[in-house]
Order: sequence, then C-alpha cells, then structure tokens
Amino acid sequence: MSGGFDLRVEPWIPVRLRTGHMVRVGLREVFTRAHEIEDVEVPVPPAAAGLMRLLAPIAARIAADGGDRLDDPDVAEDIDDWIDLRDRVLKAGRFDPQAVDAYFGRADLAGRFDLFDPERPFLQDPRLRAECVDAKGAPNPSGVNKLVMGRPTGVNGAVLFGHFTDTAPVPVPAAEAAWHLIAQLYYGPSGQCTPRRITTERTGSGDGAPLRKSVSYFPWAPDLFTTLVLAVPSPRSEAGWETPDACPWEEDLNAPLGPLPPVTWPGRMLTGRFRHAALLVPSEDGRMVTDAYLTWSTHEPPHRVRDPYQILDRRKDGDFQPREADGARALWRDLDSLLLQDSRQDARRPPVLEHLPRRLLPRLRVRAYGFDQDGQQKDSVWFRATSPQILQWQEENDAQMAYHVKRCHTAAEKTGERLDFAARIAWKIATDASVDLSPKAKVKLDARKPGPWAAAALTRYWPAAENKFWQLTEPGQATDQTGKPFVDVALSALDEAIGPANRADIRVARARHRARGLLLALLQPSATN
Repeated sequence: MSGGFDLRVEPWIPVRLRTGHMVRVGLREVFTRAHEIEDVEVPVPPAAAGLMRLLAPIAARIAADGGDRLDDPDVAEDIDDWIDLRDRVLKAGRFDPQAVDAYFGRADLAGRFDLFDPERPFLQDPRLRAECVDAKGAPNPSGVNKLVMGRPTGVNGAVLFGHFTDTAPVPVPAAEAAWHLIAQLYYGPSGQCTPRRITTERTGSGDGAPLRKSVSYFPWAPDLFTTLVLAVPSPRSEAGWETPDACPWEEDLNAPLGPLPPVTWPGRMLTGRFRHAALLVPSEDGRMVTDAYLTWSTHEPPHRVRDPYQILDRRKDGDFQPREADGARALWRDLDSLLLQDSRQDARRPPVLEHLPRRLLPRLRVRAYGFDQDGQQKDSVWFRATSPQILQWQEENDAQMAYHVKRCHTAAEKTGERLDFAARIAWKIATDASVDLSPKAKVKLDARKPGPWAAAALTRYWPAAENKFWQLTEPGQATDQTGKPFVDVALSALDEAIGPANRADIRVARARHRARGLLLALLQPSATN
C-alpha cells in the first residue's frame, strides 16, 4: 500500500506572499492565508488556469456573510442581492478560518482530496485499473510521459522540454503530477487515447478537453482572497442553480455510458465538463507518480455553456466561439475586448468581468492564461501574462478611455496588417525580375512564397507597437491622432527588416519605396484596407 498525498495539507501549490517570499501551500492554507498571498506561481499556465476554476467554487462554498453563502440558490435568484452579498464578503478581507475548516473537514469528503486514495482519488477514476487493459486483460497504462505536458511520447516523440523517453520514463513528484493532472483534464487532446473497456468493446478515442486551444482571463487583485472572490462567476440562467450543484469530489462517479448530469452553477459549470478520465500510479511512499492512465470519460455530446473567463469572437456565420490562444499575440491586443460592453463590438467580454466593484477597479489587473494548441494532438506554447491596472477603463466606468484604447488597438492592428502586406510586396518586387516596376502596376503575390521580410518586420513591429500603445494610454495622451505613431513604428520595422541596400540595387530601392508608400497611405483620410 502506497502512502497518500492529501492535497488539503501537502504543500503542492506555489504562491508568492505579499511579503515577497515564495512558499508552497495546500488547499486549506490557500484559503486560510489567501489575504496574505499576492499571487499563484504554478509554473504550468494551463494547470494554473484549471486550478483557478477548481478554487472558485470552493471559494463560493466558503465565502459567506450573515449565513448566506456565495453559492446560495436563494441569493442567486436576484443578481443585485448576490452582488450585495459579494461586496459584504469582500469587505471582510479574508475567508473565515472556521468556514475553511468546516468545508475541508466534511465527513462526506474524507479521502476525496487525496491524490492516491484507493476509492476516490482526487479528480480521478479508480475504475481505470480494471477498464484500461489489453486484449489479454493485463494492465495497459498510458505512461507517465503522457501525463506530463511537454514531455515527448511514443517512440518518435520530439524532445522539447527534456530528455524523456517511454523506454526509460522518469517519475514525477506528486505535487507536479497534480498540476499536470489538472492541465490534462482542462486542455487534453482529442483523438486516439488509451483504450477503455466497459462493455465487450474497447474504445480508444475521445474528445478534446473543454479549454483546449483557448485563453482565459481573470480579474487579478493585489491579494488572492479578493482574486478568488471575484473569480466566482455570477449566477446565470444557462447554468441552473435550482438543481443541487456539485464538484467531482463532492458527488459519486458518473457512469461513462450514461447521460451527463446537468450543468449547474458554479461547481459543474467550472469543474464538471471534463472529457477525459485519469488515474495516477504512485510510488510506494506516495511521493512520486511512476505511471498514469489517460483515456476518455464520456462520448455524450457536451452541454453548451458559456465559460465565464473567455472572450467570445463572432464567426462569419454570426455565431460566437471562444477566442483561441495565440502564443505570438500579446495581452494588450485583447484589451478593448475586455473593456468595451458587448453591444459595442463583435466580441463578448468574459462574464467574470461584469459587475466588478467600482471601488476596486483602480487596483485590478487582468491575468491571462493561454495554451496555443490545435484541436487534436499538437501543443505549441503556453503563456501567462498580466496587464497593468486597466479595468478602471471599462466602458461603464470610463467610456472615453475605453474608446481611446479601442482606437489605439485598431490603428495598431491595421498597421500590422498593412506592414505584412507591404513587406511581401517589397520582397516580390526585389526578387522577381518579371514584376513591372512602374508605380501604378499591380503586383500579384504568391502565398507560398512570402519571403523573409514580412516575418522579420512583424517581429520588430509588435514589441515596439506595444511600447507605443502604453505611451498613448498614459494620462493626458488621449487623442484622435492614433495612426501616425504606429505607422512610424512600422516604417522603422520595415527598414530594419530589409536592411541596407547597395545604391546600385535599383530593385531593392524601388521595393522599399513602394512598401513605404503603402504604409504612408494609411495616414490619408481616404485610405482603405
């Protein structure tokens, strides 16, 4: 029998205290010391995004005033009553230690926060020991490398973050295994997986996790207590609160072949939509994970529900979809989507950013966690970014500044698009002798041959454009003339990308002149895309 790993008390969550010290804490201490904690420092952003979704419903269970809790169905009936209760909770300044102890000491949750409990390990399905077997009935685990995001899997897996192979798997500490378990449940792949036999057939394919290839946005306060209370999403009709709510560790295991339980607020909405099932195999002393099972948890169609931490973008068909994570896209380029009300744009800002307390807005930043992936198996890059205190610029609080941010971002995006086009045109002119060099001649581009100048120019443009953006949003800098600063940045980026040219090289000189003309045309009132 291996030792247990009780996530309530084991130090598995890295945090930074407001004193600046770095420590690790368990779930109980996260809540009892939340007012002393400045930030969560989990080094795997997809795990941090998932962890916030696990902590938010627990915060709703614990946060209370006058006998009313933030997850109280009666209070949820009236959004104004709920917001008033949240304000009273915030003014208390900390979670009640007795409420924290009462929740984590519940008799019905005994063992359910243990990562290796034999009957109900945390966020895992112990049935996989018997259901993930090969044709001869022998155990068929997925491998510890399959669990840890960033490790290569299979015989020909690419070595990206370390020299790990399936032929010589390296165990992972239990605390880190918990991070990757969370990351897999929220961001895991679709397609082929370890087969799971429930009936006479072994099925080995599944759907992508609910947050796959997405980016999440949270209001971020100077202390974790305020951050967690604000992370509790307001009650919405699409996730009912009349039906009893539960998180996975609060209810019985679901039947994989049965219907999905209803999406309820806030627990199942945030923690009950997993498409994967997992089981960790511990070392004898319970300090390491030596193997793991990862497979599908259901093949039922997922419930359609709005994630409270995502931006929705309008598609060409008029419907909306979550904004996809892009490892090359900086957070400032999303600010107008976070500040403007939905009726002002073709995007829907995260519901968690609605109804924020006005008195806290000057102190609030935005934390983004993203994972740049495709819809199936490919993982590219994950990222974490934090804005300055920009939520004070929300349209309902400071409309003038919100629209100024929108104008600045629009000018930057339009200039970036034109820079990409202009640099491609320049490369075509400089390298294709058949191109007509007359000023009004049209140049036909080949998408398969963009040339190196466009990528080089954009690599230089976007960091400089971000610096210019923050300069333009400083107090007293608001102006309608937002185009020229970004065009100037683009011209410099273009010149650096093309580099010095020999005076005798007439084609490069004309290419540069044509590209600069395309950028300068943006400053003309009649300029179009």
